[in-house]
Amino acid sequence: MTSMRKASLLVLVLAAAVSGCASTALPPVAVPVPTRPVNYLAEVKPILDKRCTVCHSCYNSPCQLKLDSFEGADRGATKKAIYNASRLSSMDPTRLFTDAQTTKEWRKKDFFSVTDSTVSNGLNDSIMIQLLSHKMKNPKSEGEYRPETEELTCAEDRKELGRYLKKHPNRGMPYGFPPLKQDEFEIIAGWLVQGAKGPTAEQQRELTAPKHVDARAIGQWEAFLNRDGAKHAMTARYLYEHLFLAHIKFGTPTNEYYELVRSKTPPGTAIDLIATVRPYDDPGIERVYYRFRKIHSTIVQKTHMVFDFDDAQLRRFQELFIEPEWLQPPHPVGYEPKLSANPFAAFEQIPPRSRYQFLLDNAHYTIMTFIHGPVCKGQIALNVIDDHFWVLFLDPDHDLSVRYPGFLKLHVEKLRMPIEKGSDMRIFSALTDEHRKAEVEFYEVRQDYYMTHNYSGLDYKAIWKGNRAEDAPLLTIYRHFDSASVHKGALGNVPKTLWVMDYPLLERIYYALVAGFDVYGTAGHQLAVRLYMDGLRIEGESYYLDFLPQSMRREVMQSWYKGVDLKDINYYPSLMPAGTAFTTDDPKREFVERIVNKHLLPATAIKFDPVNYLRAGESYPDLPKVYAKPADYVQAFRSIAGPGTAFFRLINDSNANLAYVRVRRSSGKDEAFTIVVNRWHDNVNFLIGEDARLDPSKDGADFIQGMIGSYPNFFVDVREEDLPDFIDLLARFDKSEKDLARLAKYGINQADERFWDVYDWFQKRFQEDEPVHGGLLDLIRYYHVAR
Repeated sequence: MTSMRKASLLVLVLAAAVSGCASTALPPVAVPVPTRPVNYLAEVKPILDKRCTVCHSCYNSPCQLKLDSFEGADRGATKKAIYNASRLSSMDPTRLFTDAQTTKEWRKKDFFSVTDSTVSNGLNDSIMIQLLSHKMKNPKSEGEYRPETEELTCAEDRKELGRYLKKHPNRGMPYGFPPLKQDEFEIIAGWLVQGAKGPTAEQQRELTAPKHVDARAIGQWEAFLNRDGAKHAMTARYLYEHLFLAHIKFGTPTNEYYELVRSKTPPGTAIDLIATVRPYDDPGIERVYYRFRKIHSTIVQKTHMVFDFDDAQLRRFQELFIEPEWLQPPHPVGYEPKLSANPFAAFEQIPPRSRYQFLLDNAHYTIMTFIHGPVCKGQIALNVIDDHFWVLFLDPDHDLSVRYPGFLKLHVEKLRMPIEKGSDMRIFSALTDEHRKAEVEFYEVRQDYYMTHNYSGLDYKAIWKGNRAEDAPLLTIYRHFDSASVHKGALGNVPKTLWVMDYPLLERIYYALVAGFDVYGTAGHQLAVRLYMDGLRIEGESYYLDFLPQSMRREVMQSWYKGVDLKDINYYPSLMPAGTAFTTDDPKREFVERIVNKHLLPATAIKFDPVNYLRAGESYPDLPKVYAKPADYVQAFRSIAGPGTAFFRLINDSNANLAYVRVRRSSGKDEAFTIVVNRWHDNVNFLIGEDARLDPSKDGADFIQGMIGSYPNFFVDVREEDLPDFIDLLARFDKSEKDLARLAKYGINQADERFWDVYDWFQKRFQEDEPVHGGLLDLIRYYHVAR
């Protein structure tokens, strides 16, 4: 490091001048050659993680440049965009570690290097160093930065990059944020000039081999999943199709995660990966082996879905799938596309009670796969849901599809989904899709079936209350415009909408939006899934309304779909009466309070949000006159959480929905909390024209202890003594120059020179608060205006 520091003045010197037709080509950068090898794992990767991977990971990584592992950096970038709303034919998948295994294979898939240099001897002209060096020389960020919506050049040579930076001189890397510190730049530059080498062979073996996990635990699970016999084989297939996105943890206290994959080779041998687009696609061989592959890339929050594989889980799988008698003699089932895309047909031999209880045991994970999976980006799926709602589940003993499996078999054709058409559906086919008609037919026959079996209606006891402390019988879902998060418990006040899910609904949501969704598919495929989800949402809302008095169901549904004729959304309320005798004029609140206060299993520890929830008879309080005790601050947050608060009404950009706040205390540990803005939608029934259905006068906010979500839009850093002023600013904000100056005092703009220190604090605190479920926070959706 000393030698690199001594030569730091040379780092930004341009090695050659260019002229004429090549004038746009960037000259190489002179880099002091380190006197020792720069260690990728110890020195380079930590910098890339905290300054580059924060935007370059997962499917929405600009130019598909993933920097969460050496393999991603070595693979490089491509001009092919994964999220493409106008794609007319599906593209070949480009999943790192799956769809190609060598750099040569990636080059054949049109990926180009960002680390290779055409010069040496202290010079480097790689794309990475050009972008980093340019930012060092042009550190100021100004204007708007929207890396997911802007047309990025994804330059693959110095000439193209030169033209781009000449046109956009403030778009070096990190994009829109402050440049690297000098010593950070020198480490990356030294690594690049030494050839951008990755881990040694020994280090690579350590990365991919079990370190903290007992190999016997992995062996035990692989033995269970690969045991001979149709019963074990179909159980393993069902589990794999639901867990292929999971970050599996083998019950150890250390954070070492694995993914469940299909292999051509048995346990005890090297994995020979079976790479298919979907987990239920034909593997192409007669015998499939289920194996565990260690995840050695950086854990990022937006895809981190932890699933525990411990001894208790193994016993539970035995209880659910192996010990019960099946509906049919266990037998293998093929992979014919229409069959395998319909879990109600493919797994009809497994008792629905076993399948549903598995989903209920893992309700938080199951819903999270929809929220964190590849479907969850902007208009593809998330504008199909409201900004804040709660989800409850029908108890298996009251779910007629569980009690009478013949009902599912009788209507299995109505449970077909558009995913059976594969990835190449055309737009016209999506708009005239037969599966939406079948979905409506199932919804109506289901409603009628429940009426014939529940003449007196369903009361609150029909809601699943949970069986174990770790169960999540009530979930809160927040939409943060183009991302979302799911949480155990009742966060926020009573939301506008609530859902109740039964087994057919929960399974279809999972298969349509997760297992069967192809992020590489056509616009038609993605549109068909989006439109199908409209019907599933209406089912969930309708099943909740069936618990309320019959006379108010249509009125409440209409309030959720302002400006929409309920006939156009095929709303079909059940003729069942309410099974609960309500005693107030607010049955919606009365029902949920009875569920939370008296019905849910106490061991689940689900209670109402102590800050944001208003009980019956309560209203939003005034701001306190003095701030002398903790209750005063709670009162203040409650006061500004309600609809119409000035700041949330006026700052209503789609890029301003999730803020992390640090409160610097004069003594003790600093506090961290999240401001979640809930945008009011008159309805969420249409794919386009969302802005016209927003009503900022009804926007509100929830104040949540700790940090939630994966994509913070803004950071706030406020001292304890300034908190009353910050709260007053939110309450009375008027966009005046004075208020904007006050906001700048507390808010951290992406161009602020303090930015990286603030980000590092939040990231460190997040990992401390969530050592297992936390990952690297993503900055690609940070508030876009740099000033």
